[in-house]
Amino acid sequence: MEQVIKVGMVGLDTSHCPAFAGTLNDPGHEYYVSGARVVGAYAGGSALFSLSRSRVDGFTRQIKDEFGVRLYDSIPELANEVDAIMLESVDGRQHLEQFRQMAVGKPVYIDKPFATSSVDAQAMVELAERTHTPIMSCSALRYAAGIADLLEEGERASAARTIRSCEAFGPAPMLEDYPGLFWYGIHSAEMLFAFMGADCRAVRCVSYPSMDVIIGEWQDGRLGVVRGTRFEGGDFGCVVHTGQGARCGIARSTPPYHVLLLRKVVEFFRTGVSPIDVRETLEIVRFLEAANENLHVH
Repeated sequence: MEQVIKVGMVGLDTSHCPAFAGTLNDPGHEYYVSGARVVGAYAGGSALFSLSRSRVDGFTRQIKDEFGVRLYDSIPELANEVDAIMLESVDGRQHLEQFRQMAVGKPVYIDKPFATSSVDAQAMVELAERTHTPIMSCSALRYAAGIADLLEEGERASAARTIRSCEAFGPAPMLEDYPGLFWYGIHSAEMLFAFMGADCRAVRCVSYPSMDVIIGEWQDGRLGVVRGTRFEGGDFGCVVHTGQGARCGIARSTPPYHVLLLRKVVEFFRTGVSPIDVRETLEIVRFLEAANENLHVH
């Protein structure tokens, strides 16, 4: 019988925390994902972000009371007691500081956004390499039904030859106390890079009251577009242009996005090998950072 991976969770200020804990810890859950269990957590919380301050206490009580998760007083103490870590803190500005305390060679899944500056992102990757700490970071939209199945595996493997362009779209509301497109624009950027891969060399951004349009130019001349919307009823989706024609997809919520993500995360915890090229992770941060600079958002 395969040993269950003991998971520690850092940052109990997002709805992802109870969603992940319920799916991993409850065998009776409709979409139960086996192989890992959340056993410990550090509440954290960000004084800089209102949606962290207002939610951390409630999610902390839920994680402790509903799922029987032990609370720890420090990240290093938690990291010493578990096999793998989920860095869930909703404020990506905290991630470098927190990652420094958990980079001890155990696999770490870092929820979106990986970081909110390319300087922090590069520092995290270098720290992971120095400490031999496997890392994986992404939005669940990357694996959503209706998106991940637009191309066959063989087509994805030769994406540079197959995909000529891609447009990803989805809601991108702006918050006063969070750095611009990193809040929700991250989801569409993840979908874009999942199909286009790394090697984006230039970014332009045009902003309108109802949407932002971000255009990325890849090294080989291909173009990728993110359309972040601010109107009611916006779906997540993308249009992929291939040599065989266009493929269009809308993200479906059944099964829930996070369930499909968790299947990948548990496999990553088991193998220590991320399914995502770290260059993509770094470039997504720089892509959104450059778009924010165009929008004069910091």
